[in-house]
Amino acid sequence: MARGTAGLLSATSTRTPSPRGSHDFSERVDAALVTDGTFSRLVGLVLRSQLPTWFQPYADMEAKAAYISTYQAQVVYGLLQTEEYARAVLATGMPKDLEALVAARMERQRILERERPPLAWAVLDEAVLYRPIGGQKVMRAQLQRLLDYATHRWMRIQVLPSVAGEHASLAGSFNQLRFDDDPEIVYTEDVNSGHMTANPETVREASLRYAHLQATALSVEESVARISRVVEERYGARP
Repeated sequence: MARGTAGLLSATSTRTPSPRGSHDFSERVDAALVTDGTFSRLVGLVLRSQLPTWFQPYADMEAKAAYISTYQAQVVYGLLQTEEYARAVLATGMPKDLEALVAARMERQRILERERPPLAWAVLDEAVLYRPIGGQKVMRAQLQRLLDYATHRWMRIQVLPSVAGEHASLAGSFNQLRFDDDPEIVYTEDVNSGHMTANPETVREASLRYAHLQATALSVEESVARISRVVEERYGARP
């Protein structure tokens, strides 16, 4: 590693980079030092190191996945959150360094910016659209972010309507990760830890439940219309 790059990394490591502009800065450094993306990758490692220890194994697997499917009953999935929404969600845990966690969550989202990102499918409980996390302005921006993904080639979002009543995952949220060469994984969380398993029976059961959720949810097109309606009626803005 070039001496200049090592020095910059040392300086960056003493203070977690801001979620805003950290990668713009690192890309400029790479261009100036002709380091072929080395500093950008190192900044990414610093940011991801701020994730909770128990969550890091999942984040590593998430970054390698070819297909991500998630059902979220309470909040928008982390990969789809705006910075302000993420800050409001993460603040509820009263962390010692909130900005470090926000920066780490924004870094996770960079997998969706790859030339070939993972195919991702999110089913969101309709209650997620109405829960005013961060206030009106934050929710308007967050729901607009979901609408922006309506034209994203690799992302699909469905809304599970409240009128569906009882459904296949009343037990709570879960994620599934599929890989090109590794066994499929199911991930769940409790109040302060995460659990991953590749147990074939668990994976099979989760796949069945997810298929039922997709069948019960509004279509992708109907979901876009529902989100648009909520933005306008609940948060006072025409999408």
